Amino acid sequence: MCEKELCAKANGFFLTGSALKIIALVCMLIDHTACTVVNDLCHEEIMAAVQTGNVSTEYTVYIVMRAIGRLAFPIYIFLLTEGLQHTRDKRMYFVRMLFFAGVSEIPFDLAMNLSKQEIFAGKIIEFHSQNVFWTLSLGLLVMIGMETIQNTNWRLWIKVIWNLGMTLAAMAAADLLHTDYGAIGVLAIVMMYLLRRKKMLAFSAAVIVLLASSWLEVFAFAACLPLAYYNGRRGWKGKWLFYVFYPLHLLLLWLFCVAAGLR
Repeated sequence: MCEKELCAKANGFFLTGSALKIIALVCMLIDHTACTVVNDLCHEEIMAAVQTGNVSTEYTVYIVMRAIGRLAFPIYIFLLTEGLQHTRDKRMYFVRMLFFAGVSEIPFDLAMNLSKQEIFAGKIIEFHSQNVFWTLSLGLLVMIGMETIQNTNWRLWIKVIWNLGMTLAAMAAADLLHTDYGAIGVLAIVMMYLLRRKKMLAFSAAVIVLLASSWLEVFAFAACLPLAYYNGRRGWKGKWLFYVFYPLHLLLLWLFCVAAGLR
């Protein structure tokens, strides 16, 4: 065990990147279960609570599950910036993200966007809302661009203009494509990257940005707790877990709703 690892262990930093990934996966599963199973099962009660302000048990369960889910995206974008620093092939990292954005789109639409009538009519994809991999891919592209520009001999003001231009272009693309978290999600990724040398500051800045999308994002600050115990180590080799789990769990949630007669 190297000196850095011994120091991290001695200071109580016991969570690896793999452990953070598992936490994010569980939070995401809870969130998406609320969006699908709970929403389908208690849709009328949830909508009544939203419209009248009379909080029901069903609505409380739904909100609590959605609140837990807010921890997932900030952890993922933290791991995205970490992955960029440690990957040997940045281009393949981006291609991999883009590939799974495409693979995940049909499961995402089935679970989140399409009604039973639309599916029976033969529609399996729609373009009014796209999965979070597109947002992550756009953010990753900006980070790769910023690293490339940083290694040039350009004047500082030129670098700043290019970085700002890339960020705005990616934010516009996210809004145009209607990706999950949209422009705010891309900006949160960029903030996480720019402040990456100060872990907690970077995380807090990203969550503050995300608050512009929903008041529920305030619960994402709770993810600071596991992040505080991150030891900087990769952990067990399970990089494909997140990639495969995302479309797979969406497909399974949709199939469960269909089998249970909720759709």
